[in-house]
Amino acid sequence: MRFTKVQGLGNDFILVNCMEENFHPEEFPGIAVKACDRHFGVGADGLVPLFSSEVADIKMRVFNADGSEAETCGNVLRCAAKYLYEHGIVSKNKIKVETLAGIMVPELIIENGRVSLIRVDMGEPRLQRSEIPMAGPPGRVVDEPLEAGGVLYNITAVSMGNPHCVIFAPDVEQIPLHVAGPLLEKHHLFTLKTNVEFVQVINHDQVKMRVWERGAGETMACGTGACAAAVAGVINGYTKRQLSVHMKTGALFIEWAADNHLYMTGPAEEVFIGEYPILNAK
Repeated sequence: MRFTKVQGLGNDFILVNCMEENFHPEEFPGIAVKACDRHFGVGADGLVPLFSSEVADIKMRVFNADGSEAETCGNVLRCAAKYLYEHGIVSKNKIKVETLAGIMVPELIIENGRVSLIRVDMGEPRLQRSEIPMAGPPGRVVDEPLEAGGVLYNITAVSMGNPHCVIFAPDVEQIPLHVAGPLLEKHHLFTLKTNVEFVQVINHDQVKMRVWERGAGETMACGTGACAAAVAGVINGYTKRQLSVHMKTGALFIEWAADNHLYMTGPAEEVFIGEYPILNAK
């Protein structure tokens, strides 16, 4: 399997061009588990096959390191857009990407003939409990108490096409994320599990975030999580509609615009190209 290793703020992925490589869809969960292993495989947070699409410029699927499939991923959208443009697969600077969460539109910011940043239209946030999805009565989940592992958290739930549980904390570095993350990810109220973001408000236009991703564990960054944190900050009255979300390795700029869409701007980088023996994945 020929692949390209990419990363967006340290959130790293194995891209596979399935317009050149031929695989059966049922093979990808097993390949993801083996190839994403950081000791015995390539090492990544996820495996991302790219296909031709009948409704967009490209179709993208996202398999987490545990083999489960995610609806979408903000960081890999930026990485995939840059890859498609710089490898001559797509020539325009606005690319329509089909995902399980709908069609996303990354826009490439070109400087001196190179992609410097990517701005992605992440679509509209979904705030109704049934849209997260989350069990319970109809309505929004805003600053709602939730018990997990004997600890009471106040959560705000947001879907960016995938589920997010946002919790504001005075100091995110003090959060035992490897304890709290799995308990919240698999909480019975989140019927499809959830991503978990702990967010520390710095001021009205800056927050700090740590993230526990569904199916991947703690990661260095999460694009949809940054969007969810921005939405939660606004509806809880903590932040403005334009803000920087700081994570372990850098920041994403998020704008919740007047059209109700979230726009995420940040970097992406190609790390290396390689070949992975599929026999290792069987």
